[in-house]
Amino acid sequence: MEFVTTRPVILQVLPALESGGIEQGTIEMAAAITQAGGTALVASAGGRLIPKLRYVGATPVHLDLRAKNPFSILRNSLRLAQIIRQYSVRLVHARSRAPAWAAASACRRTGVPLVTTWHGVYGNNIPGKRRYNAVMASGQRVIAVSEYIAHRLRTEYRVGDDRLRLIPRGADVTRFDPQGVRGNRVQGLLDKWDLPDQAAIILLPGRITAWKGQMLLLDALARMERTGGCGREWVCVFVGDAKERDRHTQALVERTKETGLRERVRFAGHCPDMPAAMMLADLVVVPSLRPEPFGRVVVEAQAMGRPVVVAAHGAALETVEDGVTGFTFPPGDAIALAEAIRTALGMTPEQRAAMAATARENVMAHYTSHGMQYATLAVYDELLHAGLAEAFLHNTSTPMHDYDLTQQAS
Repeated sequence: MEFVTTRPVILQVLPALESGGIEQGTIEMAAAITQAGGTALVASAGGRLIPKLRYVGATPVHLDLRAKNPFSILRNSLRLAQIIRQYSVRLVHARSRAPAWAAASACRRTGVPLVTTWHGVYGNNIPGKRRYNAVMASGQRVIAVSEYIAHRLRTEYRVGDDRLRLIPRGADVTRFDPQGVRGNRVQGLLDKWDLPDQAAIILLPGRITAWKGQMLLLDALARMERTGGCGREWVCVFVGDAKERDRHTQALVERTKETGLRERVRFAGHCPDMPAAMMLADLVVVPSLRPEPFGRVVVEAQAMGRPVVVAAHGAALETVEDGVTGFTFPPGDAIALAEAIRTALGMTPEQRAAMAATARENVMAHYTSHGMQYATLAVYDELLHAGLAEAFLHNTSTPMHDYDLTQQAS
């Protein structure tokens, strides 16, 4: 049965392809486009994920879209318009603000529809910031990655339900599957990070930056130790990119010395095998000081059957039910965080198994990358009428759950 009569060319634009949720989502959609019979282009300044992009069948286009000044945006818009014409692009999907400004202009020049996905926190507390953010609400379709973001788009940027689509991010549940991670992968990380046998492993995945809450976690762990510990030895591992001379990284190192935790904390840097990292963890903590727009690592940890402790704001309130699929604590509260960690590490094996099963079931029903891919292709189809979503289902074998071709934020 033939679903797609042409191979529509879809161009995604973003700053770079180094690491992070935006980058991962871009690659997942590039794979989905090719699986649906389309042609996937990705314009960016490049990065370590370019080989992975090529592996899924997409074509990288080197174009540095990171500059925010008007002259650079104009120049980039002209280059994007040239790319659109050269490759006969039928739709552009922008995932970040500076690239979106260039893409919006290029789409106006060429008559090609623009889709935007609002991934970030995007504060508007300084003059001009709201105007700068507004480009992410300007697409013919605007994708919100959570209900938290959808609410902001409705109330602050007046995006109506005719354009707004709610498509949560998701975990790759074939990759993040506790049954699929071999012991040698976990042992390799245990050896690389010099983790002691029998110690509880507390994992904080995320770029080393102040708002991700690494300092708050150190304060909570120090308090936990001062008030009796958690009943067992533990080690905390920060997994994520960090600059060696970055002030925040240096401050974290100093805090470990001040609190006597230096021997219990590891700075692991970038980890290409996050399923194995999750597998070795006894607890995954996401203590972000600002609301997470979605928080992909939370559902990835839940897919791996790991208990999670998250700050109770943003999209975490959608993905974690306190005491059922994880634990929440008031944002910024080191005392409450310490108690949540103590509670999580103190669960019995039966309690851990029950929470793991419930959490993974919830991810499978609502937060899979396959569901995200299908729903996004359905948005493309609204504008292109190309049958991409139906072809994607035909060409992939992963079962669908509760995604719908006409899903809207409501």
